[in-house]
Amino acid sequence: MSDGFQVFLGVLPEVCPRDGRRMVLTADADGRCEVFAWDAATRTARQVTESPEGTVHCAIDAESYVWWFDEDADGLGHWWFQPFDGGPRLPGLPGAPAGRPRGLAVTDDGTVAAALALPGGGTSLLLGRRSRAPHEVLRVAGEGSLGGITPEGDLVALATVSDGAPTVTVVASGGRAVATLPHPDGPGGGYWCRGFSPRPGRSELLLVHELDDRYELATWTARRGLVTHSWCRFDTEITARWYPDSDEVLVRQERHGRSLLHRVSLRGRTRRAVPTPPGSLLDAAARPGGGLHYLWTDTAHPPVLRATDGVALPAPGPLPQVPGHHTDLWTPTPDGPVHTLLSLPRSLHSQLTEAERGTGPRTGAGAAPPPAVFLVHGGPADHDRDAYDATVHTLVASGYAVARVNYRGSTGYGPRWRRALEAGVGHPQVADLAAVRADLVRRGLVDDRATALWGVSWGAYLVLLALGTRPKLWQAGVAVKPVADWVTAHRMTTPTLRALDVRWFGGTPEQVPGRYADSSPLTFAAEVRAPLLVVGADRDVKCPPEQIRSYLTALSAADVAHEQMWLDTGHDGYDGTAHVAVLRRSLSFLQTHLPAPRPATPSRPPARPGGPRSR
Repeated sequence: MSDGFQVFLGVLPEVCPRDGRRMVLTADADGRCEVFAWDAATRTARQVTESPEGTVHCAIDAESYVWWFDEDADGLGHWWFQPFDGGPRLPGLPGAPAGRPRGLAVTDDGTVAAALALPGGGTSLLLGRRSRAPHEVLRVAGEGSLGGITPEGDLVALATVSDGAPTVTVVASGGRAVATLPHPDGPGGGYWCRGFSPRPGRSELLLVHELDDRYELATWTARRGLVTHSWCRFDTEITARWYPDSDEVLVRQERHGRSLLHRVSLRGRTRRAVPTPPGSLLDAAARPGGGLHYLWTDTAHPPVLRATDGVALPAPGPLPQVPGHHTDLWTPTPDGPVHTLLSLPRSLHSQLTEAERGTGPRTGAGAAPPPAVFLVHGGPADHDRDAYDATVHTLVASGYAVARVNYRGSTGYGPRWRRALEAGVGHPQVADLAAVRADLVRRGLVDDRATALWGVSWGAYLVLLALGTRPKLWQAGVAVKPVADWVTAHRMTTPTLRALDVRWFGGTPEQVPGRYADSSPLTFAAEVRAPLLVVGADRDVKCPPEQIRSYLTALSAADVAHEQMWLDTGHDGYDGTAHVAVLRRSLSFLQTHLPAPRPATPSRPPARPGGPRSR
């Protein structure tokens, strides 16, 4: 297989530390996500895995062994590896328990660190040698992920969340706890783990310090302890990575739906912008010598890999021509301005220019405002970004306007905006969707009589809540894998999500039943007036099928017009066939209940977008 294939999951290829021409990545294989080995010298790729469920986790170590996680239909499995050029597959950590992957790292000498989420709950941190039985150095009750390992393999970090705040535990290879961040007597805020320096002898851990109103870089060493670099602060969410051959840090900032890059010298206390095209960087990494690899996209262009060091990265196949006109709008509300990414059918652009600028509703002759679909993002700790989305492409090509609203709770707008759930779970977000709808109608950008909601996971939950609590606003709804009945969902979901529910609601359903009821779509099912398509997944552990069925029963009892569709997948499925089936069914549903004018030149999007959205 030569270059020219679709990269999945929005991450860069993993690069061999000793040979930058050898990489592994996940890409499309007949509608499934599989692992490929990429040789930049010859610009050829070899498919490494082939699984009915797809394969999404991979790595490459210094000796050019390709690693992948082979999981069953329930997401449980083990790590395997093989030589870069092919050969027998070998167990990476024989004897390790089956679990869900939460990170893998391999040092230059073959020391392996892996975190596994265990079927019965909790996370196990394992340490061992390639192809040898590992030993457990740490186990925690909640869900954690591998934060990194030193080049010498003597220190390992596990990232967890405690009482809603990110925390980090550093342990020695023998299992002795070395540090817990934040320390109970230390500064406030949580710490996101970004890995140990790859330079031998440093043993320096990079962290992002999250405070009430900002983010700062921090570092930890056993000798100096925790050092917060307060001079280097950011007003919205960041992630960070070490430069491989210096003590500098590459910071990627998500701000107002787009990405910014910064090069930071912690020793020299300097920070400078790294120029990249406007849009979103789904991933970015520094390479030796100061080069940069990144995965760039915007609403009008599918993701492409780019390199500044001349290394040949995989190139996509023929890219679709994305239709429409794409812009930003800000809607003032009492709780702050709400940002919307708006995509309009190109045939209406000239008539809608004045209204788009907010100079008042469109008057005089011209095309009528189009029907609009509000695509509601999941998370809620996520945001819609100026990035390609095949669903946006399909809808705009079909004649719909598409609004992607970064409601309260979204990332990319600062810690306070992300934590704004205090008015009742779900209700602040529904209020923001309603405010943006009113603003778009006032500007003459969308048809007041033809607006629909479409969401996945947490976004689907908001679709159901909005249809039930504000039924006069919406004319159709599509909810894919939603939370529909909070009480049943709480009882049947994963331990991690149950703990999240308790934090959001201030207790369990038995302790605060009124709060769960007030935020549950089930409570308002009989009030729904718009036709509704509900898509569930039979093997979904995050948004279990039982709670979706209880909601569908309530709709039937109230004589609410609805359709249902069921998938034989889990919540985070990577089956391109299922994705296309949902897309087609949803579009057909909307065209029946919210018809749009036929576009002059329809455009066909790829079969599958990047990665899934999660609750």
